[in-house]
Amino acid sequence: MKLTIGTDIGGTNTCSGVVDAEGNVLKKAAFKTADYDTAEAYADALAGSVQELMASFEGKSVEWAGLGIGAPNGNQRSGTIEHAPNLKFDGIVPLAQMVRDRLDLPKVELTNDANAAAVGEKLYGAAKDYDDFIMVTLGTGLGSGVYVNGKLVCGDSGFAGELGHMSVIPDGRYCGFGRRGSLENYCSATGIRRTYFEMLAQRGGPTALDHLKVGEINSKHVADAANVGDPICTATMHFTGRLLGEALASAALLTAPAAFFLFGGPVQAGGILLDTTHEFFEKHLIPTYRGKIKLIVSALPPGDAALLGAAALVAE
Repeated sequence: MKLTIGTDIGGTNTCSGVVDAEGNVLKKAAFKTADYDTAEAYADALAGSVQELMASFEGKSVEWAGLGIGAPNGNQRSGTIEHAPNLKFDGIVPLAQMVRDRLDLPKVELTNDANAAAVGEKLYGAAKDYDDFIMVTLGTGLGSGVYVNGKLVCGDSGFAGELGHMSVIPDGRYCGFGRRGSLENYCSATGIRRTYFEMLAQRGGPTALDHLKVGEINSKHVADAANVGDPICTATMHFTGRLLGEALASAALLTAPAAFFLFGGPVQAGGILLDTTHEFFEKHLIPTYRGKIKLIVSALPPGDAALLGAAALVAE
């Protein structure tokens, strides 16, 4: 049987998994990303973790297709991680080549996590029959991956498709790059949480989340409370859905996709966020596109989506 390995690099944990041709994750291994201060030490740890996974399949008839890596600030063209803010090793790190040098595998590929999700959706998820689509991931940040004519768009620099950094509110919230009003600052899970507290401060009164400590409240709590009628949470999700719908309508002008695939905890909660996003998406599309572009919730399993996306880089 032919198997691939996918690795998801997070600021806290690195998780790798063995994936079969149908997109089933057969075995996983993980270690603490934050335990390694240098790129060399981290590459040693990653290679060791992958070797342990491969060793667990010894004695079986396995052909290894390769290793795909999804990484923050990953550049698919160069196989490098470039100035990732949540990793201890800074600068431009040629991680794909470093891992190739440590493992006997036919392919080692690296890209950013949102591009990996797009490739995973294409190979294992709901985008199998789509050649033109945009994947949008709502997590701690907001990432996106763009497919045109059946190919992932990387751009000249390797960093194409950064919808999360589009400005949607002039003079709005500051982002880590010193820019203001980016989509990520409002429609990511982090942004939704911030909007909730801003609306709570403005409107006051009790909410369905008052039993939780401030540090415990996350975007899924807000989405769930909105779906059962809490007024402040409902207002938060309406505001988020409006901005997201308007931004996706603008993004549609660039590539005229057949669909947007939406992934992440706030999306999985469904309800008001999706309904409002769809309403304002259709409202702000130009007439040529209205009623023609779908908004589809990702079919990737939330727990394994990052691994599947990474594995799909070499499975293709």
